[in-house]
Amino acid sequence: MHSAVFLIEFGAILLGLGLLGRVAGRLKFSPIPLYLLAGLAFGTGGLLPLGASEEFVAIGAEIGVILLLLMLGLEYTASDLVSNLKTQYPAGIVDFTLNALPGAAAALLLGWGPVAAVVLAGVTWISSSGVIAKVMGDLGRLGNRETPVILSILVLEDLAMAVYLPIITALLAGVSLAAGSLTLAIALGVAGAVLFVAVRYGRVISRFVSSDDPEKLLLVVLGLTLLVAGIAQQLQVSAAVGAFLVGIALSGEVAEGTHTLLSPLRDLFAAVFFVFFGLHTDPATIPPVLLPALALAVVTAGTKIATGYWAAKRAGIGVKGRWRAGGTLVARGEFSIVIAGLAVTAGIEPELGPLATAYVLILVVIGPLTARYTQPLAAWFTERRQTGGGSADPAAETTAALPEPASRKR
Repeated sequence: MHSAVFLIEFGAILLGLGLLGRVAGRLKFSPIPLYLLAGLAFGTGGLLPLGASEEFVAIGAEIGVILLLLMLGLEYTASDLVSNLKTQYPAGIVDFTLNALPGAAAALLLGWGPVAAVVLAGVTWISSSGVIAKVMGDLGRLGNRETPVILSILVLEDLAMAVYLPIITALLAGVSLAAGSLTLAIALGVAGAVLFVAVRYGRVISRFVSSDDPEKLLLVVLGLTLLVAGIAQQLQVSAAVGAFLVGIALSGEVAEGTHTLLSPLRDLFAAVFFVFFGLHTDPATIPPVLLPALALAVVTAGTKIATGYWAAKRAGIGVKGRWRAGGTLVARGEFSIVIAGLAVTAGIEPELGPLATAYVLILVVIGPLTARYTQPLAAWFTERRQTGGGSADPAAETTAALPEPASRKR
């Protein structure tokens, strides 16, 4: 009986996702907000809470994030990553300054104390790699010239989590400085070792994985990715970082073949991830913290746009690409919820969890909109300012992908 209920629930979820995807396709809009609303409707406190399939959906959500980051890593070589990190680290500093400080300031203004301030700083700082990867794919921008800039900022944030998460865990647990330092050293060592192997032995890994049989290639790549992601997470390093590094370690025909084979799986499990996010949000907890969450979302949406614009300008990208880079970075998601979840478990501030949830929900819905419309709106306002008026339609501005850089894998 339990298995029958599970099949009915999970089948209904997949069917609903397919129909929502069709609706979004007709509207030429990212389906992510619709997936989240579906999760809210059928999650805790929703219209019809699910039960039997919840555990499977949770596992599927984790796989979805891992596959999103793996596919993003496949777009670039290891040398691209190292080059981008060397040239874009100032953008990481600007990103931290502009986006972490508003969260810390908000927590202190609300009277939550310094530990909550560090937690909320992380919530507002880190963009959602999963959401942004999906949005860029939906909008056909993976070949745009600003994409390496966006990717560099996301990678810097994800790698920073290898440092930040052990620190915040130690703060919440109140452990000694020595114990916290040991945890941090282990996390940094593992992240550095995986990055070294990906950069130094990427060709060897590609030869090991390579196969003319699509079935064998799929099994080996998927198994290797999940294995590395699981080991990374077990050692207090983000599973997303591990999956991304596996992606950059693969190159040539292996990367191209893997991209083709895994694209349908990525889309499936990514949709499950966004539904799962909504399933675990009780709509009743959102209204009391909606106003402060909205204010914080508006401020940090602006600071993310400024971050992307500055980083793209520094990289020599044109004005349109600068605005697209800024708008694409707005969405927050999986890392923000993980950080807030640690604080909620530690019980440091009861309102922090609902505030973080409302904040992420706002920006995960607004994020696809800013990615699509920031550049056309900026062009429209610029034109009006130059001409003293006009009736140009900002939505009519095209955002077609530019020719792919020569350093791309495919």
